[in-house]
Amino acid sequence: MEKIFNFEDRLVRFAGECIFFTRQLDKLFENEYYKNQLIRSSGSSSLNFGEAQGTITDKDFVFKVSLVVKELKESRNSLKILDYIKEGDEGKRNLLLTEVEELIAISSKMIINKK
Repeated sequence: MEKIFNFEDRLVRFAGECIFFTRQLDKLFENEYYKNQLIRSSGSSSLNFGEAQGTITDKDFVFKVSLVVKELKESRNSLKILDYIKEGDEGKRNLLLTEVEELIAISSKMIINKK
């Protein structure tokens, strides 16, 4: 993936890439469950960061970015489960797992810097 330096743009791309990834999964019950979880949590991380940008106080910003971290960790967990059962394209899964780790680290650092 091409490097994007704007955090919001990276979150948007991550959510979009998760959608592209899930479109390729076999239509099995368990895949549908984790596909839906991944789409919701990855999209929610991007939406919550959009809300964080509109906050007035540092406390509100920290709260909203904490939700971003929570949703990213949920996305990571869904990806890890799909990785464990070897579902979806392995290269794409690995890229998404790497990206979610970087996004968690960046958003966690934002929280630390605001406290």
